[in-house]
Amino acid sequence: MDVRDLSLAPKYIEHFETQGIESLYPPQEAAVEAGITRGERVVAAMPTASGKTLVAQLAMLSADGPALYVVPLRALATEKYDTFAELPDVSVGIATGDYDADDESLDEHDIIVATSEKVDSAIRNGANWVEAIACVVVDEVHLLNAHGRGPTLEITLAKLRRLVPDQQLVALSATVGNAAEIADWLDAELVRSTWRPIDLRTGVYDDGEVTFDDGTTLSIVPGDEPPTTALVADTIDDGGQALVFVNSRREAETLAQSLGVHGFRQAPDVAAEIGTGATTSTGQALAEAADGGVAFHHAGLRPEHRSIVERAFRERDLAVLCATPTLAAGVNVPARRVIVRDHERFTGDGYEPLPILEVHQMFGRAGRPGLDPYGEAMLVATGVDADALCEQYIGTEPERVESKLDSREALRTHVLATLAGGFAGDRAELDALLASTFFAHQRDAAELTDLVDEVLSYLDATGMIRRDDGLVATDLGRLVSRVYVDPLTGAAVVEALGTAATMDRVTTLTVLEIVCDTEDMSTQYVRTEEAGRLSEFAMRNADQFTKPVHDFEGNFQSWLATVKTARLLDDWIAGVGLPELDERYGVAPGDIRRLAERAEWLLSATEVIAEHLLTGPTPGIGAGQDSETEYEPVLERLRETRQALLDAADD
Repeated sequence: MDVRDLSLAPKYIEHFETQGIESLYPPQEAAVEAGITRGERVVAAMPTASGKTLVAQLAMLSADGPALYVVPLRALATEKYDTFAELPDVSVGIATGDYDADDESLDEHDIIVATSEKVDSAIRNGANWVEAIACVVVDEVHLLNAHGRGPTLEITLAKLRRLVPDQQLVALSATVGNAAEIADWLDAELVRSTWRPIDLRTGVYDDGEVTFDDGTTLSIVPGDEPPTTALVADTIDDGGQALVFVNSRREAETLAQSLGVHGFRQAPDVAAEIGTGATTSTGQALAEAADGGVAFHHAGLRPEHRSIVERAFRERDLAVLCATPTLAAGVNVPARRVIVRDHERFTGDGYEPLPILEVHQMFGRAGRPGLDPYGEAMLVATGVDADALCEQYIGTEPERVESKLDSREALRTHVLATLAGGFAGDRAELDALLASTFFAHQRDAAELTDLVDEVLSYLDATGMIRRDDGLVATDLGRLVSRVYVDPLTGAAVVEALGTAATMDRVTTLTVLEIVCDTEDMSTQYVRTEEAGRLSEFAMRNADQFTKPVHDFEGNFQSWLATVKTARLLDDWIAGVGLPELDERYGVAPGDIRRLAERAEWLLSATEVIAEHLLTGPTPGIGAGQDSETEYEPVLERLRETRQALLDAADD
């Protein structure tokens, strides 16, 4: 099928043709035949590089109204925003932050790119633009399987279907074992294809030879070099690039440094661009490796360094990229050869094999249409049985996507949001919404009954709902839902604010401890050599903390992680530079910025809750304070600290 055969405006056809897209790939044609340009619901399970983005664009450009493109990651949101912004006469908006805002200005756009959390937040805040959306495209729909964001995506889709029953829905994935089950849940037509524009061979490297799934073999004798180095050198000698996946940040950096000395490709301009803003050991190591055509990529990098690395690799200025598995989750950095060196991950209780779905996501990065004649992906069998590795990952179906809604954490948040948003006013209506979820489609919604009962009791005890006449969210409950924090965070914040209101001295460290000691904050690991110093620091500054340091109840080691994180942020606000923070706390620049960003969001949420407390005590929590006089100093310190974080981020 040619692009000109599509019922699109001539300006769009012209745009695609200028990009070299004159005819559709078979999976794209199948999606059109399934009705994506006619407003039909479609689940498209298509390999990476087979044209899912064009499928999305065809659906959105054909929709009778605005379109919403839902992504799992902010980085992916930015990438898709840039792609869609090139469409002629199409206004594109992006929404990834400020969870307590309704972003009404988004209704001015033809296409909105947003994370699932942002869409969930918009629904909670009653954003009018949500109900105006005619077409919703969900990228990486297999992330329904993720413990963290899966339940949010699931509940968001259930609510969207209730808000706008005739809304078109297009769900995309490259790796999903039970696509038909997802399509059945969404009342959608399934398009499933294994077609790729270039061939992909997958296999296992063992003892000098790669055995591929098509029966072919490739001999690569490593000599004195490690196998991974030999595999990288072989594809570069053949004019390709290599993408190597390892299981940790440290391994990504170490491997990049060892490969960089080989000088696979001279990239002085890339090294200079990175080096200009490299003030920490991580940035300097990245610049040094880049000089030899190699880079590493992980969440600890500064955002600008990640962008430079991704762009330079796509433009073939870099020959090798050593990455942690997070890169496989959608960011567009394909390579001739993908090498999965590490196929286990440390979970805290030991090493566990990577999921098949995750390995297949990595494999999917192999081969760049128009530049590579083929793609190769391989696991490295070092110290393990190659046959067992092959049987586990090569030619096997990925795991079934299963709902993760049956968790206390997920239900605590989404039950409150459902009540606060008016989607349910009693238990029957709450059960009706849960019955429309993917969990209920796969299992029996009644299996959630005991957990829901437990969650409702908790929300009642913390003053966030009332159960005297149906199920009604209180002012506090609606507030906690609107500022998009876990109810556990909301309750902890109210209690800590009550303590802070009685303290003689409320400092920046005090309010940072409050937000860092919550369910929604990711605190920093306390190394063995740090524990003593942090304990001494906590004892010396006990009068600034809401927790009773000298008579501590609970997990003191966990709270020390709170103290470390709060102290780090306090130092950053005070003007301590990233290099010194890295040296003092062992925290990478990218992590510091993410911590500051999250703390700023939580300070904003805490500020809103503190303003609410000024109107009077909250039932069940923090009652007894003379809120009008005692909460004001705390509120003022919250505002000052939040502004200081924003100022530090701008410096």
